[in-house]
This record gives sequence, C-alpha cells and structure tokens, in this order.
Amino acid sequence: MPKKRVRRRAPKTYFSGETAAFEHLLRKTRGNRIYVLKLYVTGTSPRSRAAIGNIRALCEDYLSGRYQLEVVDIYQQPGVAAGHQIIAAPTLVKELPRPVRRMVGDMANRNHVLVVLNIQKTAELNEPARAR
Repeated sequence: MPKKRVRRRAPKTYFSGETAAFEHLLRKTRGNRIYVLKLYVTGTSPRSRAAIGNIRALCEDYLSGRYQLEVVDIYQQPGVAAGHQIIAAPTLVKELPRPVRRMVGDMANRNHVLVVLNIQKTAELNEPARAR
C-alpha cells in the first residue's frame, strides 16, 4: 500500500499590512505609558526648588495623568541616596519605562530633559509646534 503524503504547512509569513498594524499599536501604546520618576534634592536650596518646579511643570505639560513623581530630600533620607548611588543633587531618575535614565541639574533645559526621558525624539523637537 502506498504511503500517504503528509503536506506540511509553510511557516507563517508576516505581510506588510500586519507589520504596519503592529507599528501602529506600538505608537499608540507608547503615548499611554506611565512614567515613574524620582527626583533627589538637597533641602530647599535654590537649585533644588528650581529642579522641582521645572520637572513638575514639564510633567504636567507632557505627561499629565501618566506620571508618578517622588521627591526625595537626601538631607532627610541619606541612606536612600547612598542605596541608589546618587552622588550629586538634584538628580532625576526615570525608573519606568525602561531603560533607566539619570539626569543631574536643575532641569532648566526642557528640550534636553524631554530627549533624555524619551518623551520626545530630537526630530520632533525641531518640528514646528503642533496643537496638543
């Protein structure tokens, strides 16, 4: 008796339509991510107050309702700073979304902060302002 031939299916290929749909989903979910930020400051120094004001304003303008900001005074909690390897203040740490990013200073250069935190790409900053 002749052997039956078993037809094997070819591996599934992904078409450009599926790729475009996937990329669209990625862009859509990127805008909904929650940002977890920690700002390490030294008391109520002028640089600390400036950093707190700058980062809060930036978060309200670009991440309204999608961020958690914790301000840690390293004079009050020196062990926390040592445990997270903070050697200068003010320091902003973006814990989520990954990758973790650190930034030192008063956060006055808004464009630089946006790029470091991966909120906007450099090319987007050079485009004319659009309605948000």
